[in-house]
Amino acid sequence: MITTTRRDFLRYCTLGALGVWLDPFRLGLLQEALANPAGPVVIWLKGSSCDGCSISLLNRISDSAPKTVTEVLTDSINLIYHGNVMSFAGEPAVAGMRQAYEKGNYILVVEGGIPTAFDGHACIAYSYKGVETTFQDAVKQYAARASHVVCAGTCASWGGIPAAGPNPTKVVGVKELTGITTVNIAGCPANPDWLLWPIVQLLTGGPIVLDSMGRPVDLYQNQGTIHDKCPRRTNGLPAATDFGQDGRCLRDLGCRGPTTFSKCENCWNGKAGSGHWCIGVNAPCQGCVEPTFPGTSPFYVAA
Repeated sequence: MITTTRRDFLRYCTLGALGVWLDPFRLGLLQEALANPAGPVVIWLKGSSCDGCSISLLNRISDSAPKTVTEVLTDSINLIYHGNVMSFAGEPAVAGMRQAYEKGNYILVVEGGIPTAFDGHACIAYSYKGVETTFQDAVKQYAARASHVVCAGTCASWGGIPAAGPNPTKVVGVKELTGITTVNIAGCPANPDWLLWPIVQLLTGGPIVLDSMGRPVDLYQNQGTIHDKCPRRTNGLPAATDFGQDGRCLRDLGCRGPTTFSKCENCWNGKAGSGHWCIGVNAPCQGCVEPTFPGTSPFYVAA
């Protein structure tokens, strides 16, 4: 189980790496939430995915403290179930999660799409006392008693890559399965700081205004499209006609920046403006934060 000190977590939130920039009043609310032993626990379930969002979170780095995710998560948040980092395994881990379910009022984080074909048996979440529980049934069960449901990544939000193409296992997102309003932290993978942002907001009672796709407006909609802010659009160079033409707009080569709403340019790996995003490394935007991802590309044509 990942733990750190309350001091480190509060310092992290005060520095604003989550995009929260807590004022003294809200910082006080967070201190109260973290000091409360009966505060919300977090359950993280993973289904049809590559684990990319978990890896994104665990690989969070920064030049200044806190430098890694071990200095961000706290024992007060009480992440009691996560397949990669929990201290227990097997039935003891499931038993702890079931105890949290009985109490209710936890924050449920779902990573990965949810296969619904074959009665959900294309994806098994866990086995307890010899009985297998499908991911489909686990999400339905635990979402029903959660105070809030956060979708980690595009797969959990709308199906993503597992739902692409013929989709033989009939993968869907959490809201489509449950009908419950979800906070969709879209991305493939999701930004590590954005994954923590809604948890901080929920702990402090802060507002989370969602757009029509269930994404927090503060993270996705308040700064225009990727194309609106792209440095390649305003540097005076003609649009690229082939890959490898540095500094030129990639719109004619399949870039989805004109239809993608996000602020990816500012916040990858804790280094605002560092170029650690798709456009910054000479790749076109893939639109991974949009419900249509992966969809079809205007550049590639199936043979």
